[in-house]
Amino acid sequence: MATMYAAASASSMLVARPRLPKSSINCSLHYLPPRPSVSSFSTSIKNYPESSSRFSSLRVKAEETSSGSVEVNELFDDLKEKWDGLENKSTVLIYGGGGLVAVWLSTVVVGAINSVPLLPKIMELVGLGYTGWFVYRYLLFKSSRKELASDIESLKKKIAGTE
Repeated sequence: MATMYAAASASSMLVARPRLPKSSINCSLHYLPPRPSVSSFSTSIKNYPESSSRFSSLRVKAEETSSGSVEVNELFDDLKEKWDGLENKSTVLIYGGGGLVAVWLSTVVVGAINSVPLLPKIMELVGLGYTGWFVYRYLLFKSSRKELASDIESLKKKIAGTE
């Protein structure tokens, strides 16, 4: 029974494919030159003229620059100056470690939420709903955009402590 089903499905797959007449098949193969050997490779590049339009987009000019290493050294020197200028190095280390722990904990929480079957889709719907509300409330009308800009400025002043 299983062999009859397999034979029937195989024959139906063969029938489902369209057949093209042999006259409509175009079998033109493009000529590819033989690969150059290692010894003739360096001379084969010199055989192409400079004005050849075939390889005009492939020309590359290399320049030796050491600006990348200079910028990296300046960056490390600047960081070293700032680190030496800090009075409470232990506080910076504690805040940095706390930040790393917070990032790790948030990835654990997000992974746990993603493992619940319907919860990720519900969270997507909540996010889309909030995005729609935010656009309607703050971005759709000119007066509400001005209100949002003033709210952001007041928040910046609170954070900076200049209020």
